[in-house]
Amino acid sequence: MWENRIFKLFIFWYVCGIILLGFDLLPSWLEWANAFFLILAGTLSFLYFLKRFGAISGSILGIFIFFSTFIVEWAGADSDFLFGSYDYTERFAPNIFGVPIAIGFAWVMVMATTHVVARWIVPNGGFLYALIGGIGAVIIDLIIDPVAYQIKQYWIWEDTGLYYDIPWTNFFGWFVVAFILHIAIDLTMKKKSMVITAEQPEKRMLLLYVLMIAMFIMLGLIGGLFLAAALTSGLTALITLIAWKRRPV
Repeated sequence: MWENRIFKLFIFWYVCGIILLGFDLLPSWLEWANAFFLILAGTLSFLYFLKRFGAISGSILGIFIFFSTFIVEWAGADSDFLFGSYDYTERFAPNIFGVPIAIGFAWVMVMATTHVVARWIVPNGGFLYALIGGIGAVIIDLIIDPVAYQIKQYWIWEDTGLYYDIPWTNFFGWFVVAFILHIAIDLTMKKKSMVITAEQPEKRMLLLYVLMIAMFIMLGLIGGLFLAAALTSGLTALITLIAWKRRPV
């Protein structure tokens, strides 16, 4: 019941965001809505883990993803660990130890949605499942990072790279973190001896994956990030089409 209510709130927030951001109507005092949007998405994904793995295992998995990625992000911003040299600004507050709270929720969303994509493509799990899950996460970041850096200025890169002045280590870091966490999810899946079904929670996560990327693509197009929008659109269409064709029936 709560999951459906939160999903409806997310859709309402999403539509409002499309209108306000699409027509540049978002006032400065409403900037907090962007963080709340990611918190809603992360909450939906956490509830998915509860339904998929059960209350105990799902809670442990969701909490582990939240705090492990928060620590990695803190280490990255504080000591250039893994991702490269960057700093978060106050535009994505509230922050704890210099890292926005919404980042942990965003990672929960990334892991839940790419889990479904990867599991539909590779039902048996294992290395290939984690590999595809990591690729699915990088696809998200191909549009999120340019938009958040170049347009919204949620964080500032001190290192540079060929792709919108973002260092390649960032995308490598995203892949490594997502790959390792997908291994953890896979081990949990096998421990619970559960199989993927084509129930609504699975399809909802795939929809969430597409909706999140679509919003950032829209922002990218508005901000003139045409390469990022085109590249992400093509890769998202490819991986979701493959997943949809291979979904359990």
